[in-house]
Amino acid sequence: MSESDERPLTAPGWDRPADLEKDPALTPDLAEITVPDELRTEIERLMSLYPDRRSAAIPALHAAQALHGWCSPEAIAQVAAVMRVTPAYLSSVASFYDMLNEQPVGRHHVYVCTSVACHLVHAKRVYDAIAEAASDEGLEDTEVREWECLGACDMAPMASIDGRFVGPLDPSDAPEIVESIKEGRQPLPGRGLEDSDYRLPWGGTA
Repeated sequence: MSESDERPLTAPGWDRPADLEKDPALTPDLAEITVPDELRTEIERLMSLYPDRRSAAIPALHAAQALHGWCSPEAIAQVAAVMRVTPAYLSSVASFYDMLNEQPVGRHHVYVCTSVACHLVHAKRVYDAIAEAASDEGLEDTEVREWECLGACDMAPMASIDGRFVGPLDPSDAPEIVESIKEGRQPLPGRGLEDSDYRLPWGGTA
């Protein structure tokens, strides 16, 4: 498990001078790169949604990260070959956006929002409870961290668990969240924003 304070504040290599002797960046040849069929199909679908194929960079990297667990050099090369862009271009995107990881942090991601709306309803207690439960249970291959804002203030306090928004949360939900991740179950059924039967505690939908 990787805690929020263990993540670097800057992208690796930001302080290294440019290597002017290095060969210019080239677009990988798709004929020479092995790309999983499902990843290639998804990237091609994403590119078809935009007039400029480069606009699909973020969702394409998300797709590669979902498959590989992180934006590894291999994953970036695969995306670059399909999108016909350089790996350097994709690396610049991956290093800028916080939800794209250029280092292995685990295949599961628990992002607990601790921004203003969630903070006012004790989101830090929720985060601490989940982090403690994950540590106590030896939860592996999972990143648990605080997040500045996830844009779902109606659900405060809330979290994104592998991309699924759940809330409002209470520290007492922590054991169930951790157990569901360990067992491969969907955490907190009926309390996810995408769940058909989801209702806010005070009535209505988010």
